[in-house]
Amino acid sequence: MLEYTKLKKNHREFVALTSLTPQEFNLLLPAFRRVYERHYPPHKTLAGRRRKRKAGGGRKSPLRTLEQKLLFVLVYQKTYPLQVVLGAVFEISQSRANRWVQQLMPILYQALNEWGVLPERDPRHFARHERRQGEPLDLLIDGTERRRQRPKKPEKPTLHYSGKKKTHSDKNVVSVNRRTKRVGYLRRTYPGKEPDKNLADKERSAYPRAATLYKDTGFQGYEPRVQQTPQPKKSRAKDL
Repeated sequence: MLEYTKLKKNHREFVALTSLTPQEFNLLLPAFRRVYERHYPPHKTLAGRRRKRKAGGGRKSPLRTLEQKLLFVLVYQKTYPLQVVLGAVFEISQSRANRWVQQLMPILYQALNEWGVLPERDPRHFARHERRQGEPLDLLIDGTERRRQRPKKPEKPTLHYSGKKKTHSDKNVVSVNRRTKRVGYLRRTYPGKEPDKNLADKERSAYPRAATLYKDTGFQGYEPRVQQTPQPKKSRAKDL
């Protein structure tokens, strides 16, 4: 079984399975604990009824500690395995894995929000969100693509086909703080064939006026109201 006490000793595997270092995991854990205990107080059952006996009686769950619960939901979020595989990794049934996913995903979402690392999703509030962080307004915008299955319906084979990546994909455009590597804004999901600039234009994000926004050539012509928009130039190969 995958256990937190053993996995935390292997830094490389810990990051690969959760996307967090053990140190970042420990920073997130207090927020996760507060939200979990707020939703599921120790003196009540999962159904919300007052307990007739102390917590901890009966069969011992493989996810009985908060560290193990957080590890479970982070592994699911990072690797997105089939639930039968997730259950096998944590030695629980597929049905129990499904119930734990449904129970813990909202807890993780609220914990990340309390921790202050949840990206803004509303383009109108992005400027206010960034100023509230108290970090240098040194931002970077870029598009990210994720592979997806080829559509089965013949009329939709090219909707998500990205000629650049030679595969079917979904795309999101993100804004990241270059100094702290924090994702400040996550845009909606679009088909992979959409150009980066078109997606940025559709969102009409409100940036802090004093920000510097770095962009690549995929955002040629994208000029939001910021202080600077540096863009690298393509180097020309020297004539041989």
